[in-house]
Amino acid sequence: MLPEPAPNPIAEITEPAIAEMVHAFYRKVRQDAVLGPVFNTTIAEAAWPAHLETMCRFWSAVMLTSGRYSGNPVAKHQAVTAIEHSMFDRWLALWQETASALFVAPIAAEFMLKATRIGASLQMAIFRRLPERAARQAQTVA
Repeated sequence: MLPEPAPNPIAEITEPAIAEMVHAFYRKVRQDAVLGPVFNTTIAEAAWPAHLETMCRFWSAVMLTSGRYSGNPVAKHQAVTAIEHSMFDRWLALWQETASALFVAPIAAEFMLKATRIGASLQMAIFRRLPERAARQAQTVA
């Protein structure tokens, strides 16, 4: 079930709207029983402000084609050995919950469409190399 939309849902994709979305989403992620432990152990407390700013630039590039982001999200995610395939469903559910609560329906749908595509791309990049990943995880545990 989706949350009730805000009394005055955001009707335009702007930099401040993206920042509100990113910050609200990651507040939920950090408290989430499934995602929180991965994010909170991967990103040091002192690094969260920089991470949030990076995510704002990333989503600005995605939603506004602003060109504000340059980086390699695939490499960043491949380095996190605790990521499991099922976590992407939870990530998308929290993303949809947040977008639906903040934005008018058509804009929430735009955010969701982009997130779904990004999630699918990341999953392909991370999990298509399962033998390599399994070997890395086995070394980490040993």
